[in-house]
Amino acid sequence: MIASHIFTIVWLFYLLMTMRYSVQMFQQNSYRVERYNRWLRQTGEWHSRMNLVAVLSALCFAFTCHIAAIIVFGLWMLVIAIAELSIKYKIPIAYTMRVKRLFITRLVFTFAVVALVHIYAEDYTLVAMMLLTLDYWTLLANLINRPMEAAITRWYYNDAKRMLRSMPHLKIIGITGSFGKTSTKHFLHRVLSEKYNVLMTPGNFNTTLGVVRTVREHLKPHHEVFIVEMGAKQRGDIKEICDLVAPQMGIITSVGEMHLETFGSTENVARTKFELIEALPKDGFGVVNIDSEAAYNYLKTSGVKAATYGIENPDAEYRAVNIQYLPNETKFDVNHEGELSEGFATHILGRGNILNILGALAIAERLGLKVDAERRAVRQIEQIEHRLSMRRNGGITILDDAYNSNPTGAKMALEVLSGFVTTGKRYVVTPGFVEMGSKQYDNNKLFGEDIAIARPDRVFVVNEVNRKAITEGLAKGGYPEAQISCVASFNEAMSELQPQLKAGDVVLYENDLPDSFK
Repeated sequence: MIASHIFTIVWLFYLLMTMRYSVQMFQQNSYRVERYNRWLRQTGEWHSRMNLVAVLSALCFAFTCHIAAIIVFGLWMLVIAIAELSIKYKIPIAYTMRVKRLFITRLVFTFAVVALVHIYAEDYTLVAMMLLTLDYWTLLANLINRPMEAAITRWYYNDAKRMLRSMPHLKIIGITGSFGKTSTKHFLHRVLSEKYNVLMTPGNFNTTLGVVRTVREHLKPHHEVFIVEMGAKQRGDIKEICDLVAPQMGIITSVGEMHLETFGSTENVARTKFELIEALPKDGFGVVNIDSEAAYNYLKTSGVKAATYGIENPDAEYRAVNIQYLPNETKFDVNHEGELSEGFATHILGRGNILNILGALAIAERLGLKVDAERRAVRQIEQIEHRLSMRRNGGITILDDAYNSNPTGAKMALEVLSGFVTTGKRYVVTPGFVEMGSKQYDNNKLFGEDIAIARPDRVFVVNEVNRKAITEGLAKGGYPEAQISCVASFNEAMSELQPQLKAGDVVLYENDLPDSFK
C-alpha cells in the first residue's frame, strides 16, 4: 500500500511537470481542436518519449509492485519532468487567464481520474492505457471550459469593439501576408512615429483574441494610429479581425505557400489575405507587394483595387531603385510613378526588408509624412530579432533568420550570405520548411538547390523531417556530400559547429530555430 501511494505521488508530479507542453501546443495551435489534432498526428506526440516512459513505469509497477521499480521509473520520470521545465522555447507559453483556467480544469480532472482509479480500481495497467490518451486530456479540459470561454470571449470582443467605436478619429491600418508582416509592422510604426502617436499590436498578437487584448490593455485616447498585424491559418481569419477593427488602410506583404495544410491551395491563401483589401471602405487605401507572384496574379484577376509596390516588377507604383548594398548599410531611392525620392539608407539587411520598408513608405506618404521625415525614420529603423538580423560575437557574424521562414525569404537570406564580404567561412544551419502540405517536399528540395548555389562551406541539416528533400536538392545542385552534416537537433548542430568557428566566419540560421515544437 505504501509503495502504491509513493508511486501515485511520483506519477502525479510527473503529470504536473509535463502538462505545460500540451497546453502550450494547444495555445500555439490557436486553441483550435482540429489544428491540435493535426499536430498530434504529424508529430506522433501521443507516443512520445515522455508518454512511453510513463506507460512503461505504470506497467512495470502493475506487474512487479516492487520498490526497485518505483525507484527506477520514479527517478526516470523525475529527470524527464525537470528536463521539460528547463527547455527554452522560441515561443514560450503565454500565461493568459484562459491558459490559467485551462490548467486548473485539467489539473482537477487529472487528480479526479487518478484518485478514482487509485481508490476503486488500483489497476495500474488501466492507468498505463489511460496515459496513451494524455495529450487529449487538454482537449477534454477545453471542452469542459467551452461555454464559459465563449461567454468571456464574447464580452471581451464587444468591449474592444465599443472602445474602438469611441475613437472615431483613430486611423487603423491592417497588415497581413504569408511573410514580412511583422517586419513591415515595426517599420511602419517607426516611420509613422515621426508624425503620429502610434500603437501597434505587440509580439505575435495577430489573432482576433490577440487584437482584442491589445485594444483593451494598450489602446489609449491619445493614440492617433493603430497598426494591426493580422495572421491567418484558414479562410475567414482576416475577415474576422477586420470585422472587429474596421481598418481604413491595409498592406499585403506577400502571398506564399505557408500553412497550405489548412488552406489547401495558394489560391485560398490569396483569397484570405485579400480579405483585408476587400474590408476597406470606398475611400480606403490598400497597397500590395506585387513582387509576390501569387499576390500579383490575384490582384490582376480578382478586380480588387489597390496600390502596388515592388523592386523587380516594373508595374509597381512604388519601386525601390538604384539599390546599393554597402558593407554597413543599404542605399536606395523610391520611384513613385515617375517621381523620384532619393537618399534612403538603412542598416537592415536583405532585399526582402527593402520591400517591407517600401510598403511602410507607401502608407506614410498617404498619411502626409514629408520625405525628410521618412528618410530620417528609415535610417533609424532597428533590426528585428530572428528576421534576418545580424549580430557579432567574438569576430563571428550571425545572420539570424530563424523566425518562421519561407521559400522566398530563405532565398533572400542566402543571397545576403553569398554576398557577404568575409575573410572566413560561411555556414548554414536549417531544418527546412514546415506546414506546406503536399508542396513541402518539393519546396525543401528547391531550398537545397538554392543553398548549393550560395556555396556555403558547410551545411547543417537539422532534424529528420525535411532531411531527404534538402540533401537531394543539395546533391542536385552539385554540393559536396562531405560538407553536409545531418544532425538530430539544433544543440547537436551547435556542438559540432562551435569548435570550428573562427573570427571572420559567418553563420546563417535559416527557418524555425530553435523551434517551438520538440
